[in-house]
Amino acid sequence: MKLINKSMLSAVITLSTASVYYAQQVQDTVKDTRSKDIEQVVLTGVADIAKDRKTPVAVSTIKAAQIVERLGNQELPEILNTTPSVYVTKGGGGFGDASIRIRGFGNSNIAVMINGMPVNDMENGAVYWSNWAGLADVTSAIQVQRGLGSSKLAIASVGGTMNYVTKSADKKREGIVNIGVGNDGYHKASFAYNTGKSATGWSSSFLLGRTAGAMYINGSDFEAYNYYFALGYQPNKKHDLQFTLTGAPQWHNQNFTNTIGTYIKYGNGVDPNRRYNSNWGLLNGEQFSTNTNYYSKPIMSINWDWNISSKSKLSTVGYASFGRGGGTGFLGSINGNNVFSNKLKDANGQIRWDDIVTWNQGGLVADFTNNTGAAPLNATPGIATRNNGLVRRAHVNSHNWYGILSNFQHKLNDNWNFSVGIDARYYFGYHPGVITDFLGNNQYRENQNLNTQPYYVVNQSYNATPSANPFAKAIKDDSQIASRNYNGEVLWYGAFGQVEYSNDKISAFAQGSLSNQAFQRIDNWVIDGVTKQQGQVVNTKTGFKDILGYNAKGGINYNINEVHNVFANIGYYSRQPFLTAVYPNNQQVVNPNLTNEKIFSAELGYGLRLSNFKANVNLYRTSWADRFQRRTNLTITDANGTVFQNAYAEVNGITEVHSGVEFEAFYKLGNYVELEGALSWGDWRYKGDASSVSYDENNNPINVAAGNNVSTLALDGAKVGDAAQFTTSLVAIIKPAKGLRIFANWRYFNQLYAGFNVNDFDNSRNSATYTAPATEFGSLELPSYSLFDLGASYKFTIKGGQSFTIGANVYNLFDTTYISESTSNIHANQTRRNFAAGASGDSAFAAYQAAGTWKGISQQNQVYFGFGRTWAANLTFTF
Repeated sequence: MKLINKSMLSAVITLSTASVYYAQQVQDTVKDTRSKDIEQVVLTGVADIAKDRKTPVAVSTIKAAQIVERLGNQELPEILNTTPSVYVTKGGGGFGDASIRIRGFGNSNIAVMINGMPVNDMENGAVYWSNWAGLADVTSAIQVQRGLGSSKLAIASVGGTMNYVTKSADKKREGIVNIGVGNDGYHKASFAYNTGKSATGWSSSFLLGRTAGAMYINGSDFEAYNYYFALGYQPNKKHDLQFTLTGAPQWHNQNFTNTIGTYIKYGNGVDPNRRYNSNWGLLNGEQFSTNTNYYSKPIMSINWDWNISSKSKLSTVGYASFGRGGGTGFLGSINGNNVFSNKLKDANGQIRWDDIVTWNQGGLVADFTNNTGAAPLNATPGIATRNNGLVRRAHVNSHNWYGILSNFQHKLNDNWNFSVGIDARYYFGYHPGVITDFLGNNQYRENQNLNTQPYYVVNQSYNATPSANPFAKAIKDDSQIASRNYNGEVLWYGAFGQVEYSNDKISAFAQGSLSNQAFQRIDNWVIDGVTKQQGQVVNTKTGFKDILGYNAKGGINYNINEVHNVFANIGYYSRQPFLTAVYPNNQQVVNPNLTNEKIFSAELGYGLRLSNFKANVNLYRTSWADRFQRRTNLTITDANGTVFQNAYAEVNGITEVHSGVEFEAFYKLGNYVELEGALSWGDWRYKGDASSVSYDENNNPINVAAGNNVSTLALDGAKVGDAAQFTTSLVAIIKPAKGLRIFANWRYFNQLYAGFNVNDFDNSRNSATYTAPATEFGSLELPSYSLFDLGASYKFTIKGGQSFTIGANVYNLFDTTYISESTSNIHANQTRRNFAAGASGDSAFAAYQAAGTWKGISQQNQVYFGFGRTWAANLTFTF
């Protein structure tokens, strides 16, 4: 990453030394490395932006020029992969399915902000990057604050805070046309124009774009649009108003993990087929996927900055978001085979959709056999149920979200200032299910609505594409809902305050916030006062469950001289759990073990600033107790050996301790070479054991032990998975001629552990002949890997200040084959005693032995492989 000091970054700041809570202009002024991407950036509203050698937090800043230069056809979070303690993967490889971890904490525990506004889902904290793919085109800067950060809000910043600063309406007058192409039919086009500020204080900016094609994996077609509009008005020096609207409607086909053996089976028998995707096949000659995500989530905001006096300022932002869309899956089976069964796939491992349609309509498909080897005809042609016939459904996840943030700042004197504010939000989530394709059936019979027994008929289908109307109803006809029908409601209101002190040497702050979150679950399929769940009588509406939370943070920075500075911060969060923890198992009963998550963090840092060399180093420790986690898309085998696909588990009582060291540096060698380096080492472990409850995709308990679906997980001391605990990177930028930039990026990842499956650490299975693998082996360590990217760009100016920029990137230049994630924890050196007693254990052990290994990893592990060599190129015209 680039480190910045006074000679590199000039900022107009009038409020805070520990954090900027009002308008800021940022301009890069380094000779020959000038970057106009954040020239005249104005942050209106309530964005907490850290300041170098002032704010006592670990921070990295990515500017728009780096995004344009390096991103290409990658996912937006991937631009952060050279930041210490950041691990970004492409997930399943679908468009926008990237996943980011900071210091070992995942998406749901990283606060994502747009101009200071929180965007993490209010029900589960998740961030779906496909909904924000358009940010790459309108972002002026990304600031990543690792750890609890400087935000005053009670937000999910366990691992860190990412603040995306978008372009303002009063950016200088210019237009930009961009055309891009990439591997596998990827293409992108966009047009943007900024009017600049008029003499009367008005300004506007807009962008329109479209991206389509496919990703590296097979069956990954997608189409996405992007729009952005900003309108600014500054009638005088006291008032500044900015309105923004941005959205990115999209649909994309997805991919799930497969076993290493499956990738090899559909490769050449030795090397894995990294492009393999088990979710799709051809239907009438067209690509058709079990899992298509479709969504539109426009967000609009009005920012008002009021300079009350030379010492006082009020910043307020009101915002609203209207999410519409969902994700598809399937309902039903054919002769006991679900859609992922090998019996329903062809020799290439793709789903035989045309044959499924034939069977659904009553035709005979000879090899669609049941467990006895027979191929019976469909007993009810054209009529699908949960147990007979296949249809594709979508689980809708629409919402209306409204919020207001207001912050008052007052400067007491040259050294002291304070700020106070409010944070209020209201969220209503709609979660019905609909049929998106009957696959040859005429109807689907839904029997889960207790108000309409024994069943009712669904014969209306919906397209798995986003609505162009953000105000459209989540579903048009309540009588045509299938699979599920519940809503979630969240009320959030809180207050925060901060006191700051600064002089030429010292800057310090103390801040705190208090918030109440009220959760309500609404199940439209239960009968008020009659239905029982978990032995309790329940109602359609649970009533609001109020949960109080708070945080307290403080920090100090000391500038020893112009070269050296040190800082420290400490903080404690009592954070409310998510809605899924309040009402586990998708039911109307409040979790009897409900408790706030408790996060304690401390950090020390040192900074060095020389004319051509800059470096930061910091130490951190974060303890996270009483954590609740829902793990989805699992493959779970019950005590009888039955395998459940798309299962999930509720895990209670998790405690994690994350500690480590981070280093980053920037070195400028003359006018022609720049070097950026980063290194991070972490020790992230579970502390104590936890418990897990397993369910199939229809919310039925899975008995992982005889008569019991509750497992004790022997997690104590196990390494936390899903992110590399040792990372290092080196970026070299060479400028051999005016306008020409050549850059290379090398990254190395080590100590990467598998994300645990609930059964992997199941201590309840221990016996004289059967020992849980985790008890003996701990977390599965995956092979380390290195990646090398190469790129170049050339900018030439024509008359009138207009310019063309040509750029090209190659990612994973040496086509390295590597595992980026594993969702299972199967070790390669297990013995017979690690499997259940009896015939089922004999069979499981024989299958384990037959699977063999790949690079020392059991081929039975469910993994994602990273992309092979990919490329992108673009042409930009600026006028």
